[in-house]
Amino acid sequence: MTKVVGVRFRSAGKIYYFEPDKLKLETGMHVIVETARGVEMGTVMIPPREVSDEAVVSPLKPVIRIATGEDEQTAKKNKEKEKEAFKICLEKIEKHKLEMKLVEAEYTFDNNKLLFYFTADGRIDFRELVKDLAAVFRTRIELRQIGVRDETKIMGGVGICGRELCCHSYLSEFAPVSIKMAKEQNLSLNPSKISGVCGRLMCCLKNEEETYEYLNSRLPNVGDYVTTADGLKGEVSSVNVLRQLVKVLVEIDDEKELREYKVEELKFKAKRRKEQMKLTPEEMKELAALEDKGGKSKIDEGK
Repeated sequence: MTKVVGVRFRSAGKIYYFEPDKLKLETGMHVIVETARGVEMGTVMIPPREVSDEAVVSPLKPVIRIATGEDEQTAKKNKEKEKEAFKICLEKIEKHKLEMKLVEAEYTFDNNKLLFYFTADGRIDFRELVKDLAAVFRTRIELRQIGVRDETKIMGGVGICGRELCCHSYLSEFAPVSIKMAKEQNLSLNPSKISGVCGRLMCCLKNEEETYEYLNSRLPNVGDYVTTADGLKGEVSSVNVLRQLVKVLVEIDDEKELREYKVEELKFKAKRRKEQMKLTPEEMKELAALEDKGGKSKIDEGK
């Protein structure tokens, strides 16, 4: 077992483990730590505790100290400097006529490195831009290209649900999201209905996937033939996934009647629902562009 403390560096960012040494650390405290990209100030999210050795990436870097009032002022000054750096970088991008969108400027706590995050449709040759920026700021410059999901995580916003975006408020890592999840939940496959602010499939589709998979596995497919509790046989007309109700078209005295049953009142061969998406090749291409494989966030690399 290894004693660690969990530290986060940005809102809804990934939590990293550090060596707490003998410091008395509590949740919410600001601490100064050594990271792969230099000295940084973070917030304690997990107080000192022991975890299995497999959960720790060695060597574990130490917590240097609990942040002082002077450290807090340094971090505040860095935020002000980042605003100025952002403006200057925008001017340099325009000067070099580069097709890139600047998202954020970020100083490391010790000012040894200045990072600029940007989005672009393809690869950008920014070597001359880096030279210009290094001449102005006289520190190490790093330009990092990020995806649209990372951009939205940084910028924040409000989703169609009326709440703050999950990725900006609490989602520390992106999970892979696919069209299959939307189909499983019987949602409209209209791209404007199932895509988020970033233009990719909504992250919240992942939240209910497991529940819908289980509920769907208990239901028959539309078109299947079932036997009801009252001895009738009929064809499934429709299903209500959340309420676990099935509408069955049964024949009584040579007349067809639509009746609703609880899934427990029916006998059928249980199987996974495998409905084919009846979409044109153009629609499939458009929906496939919304899918995102997830993976490690670029804005959290290097800690």
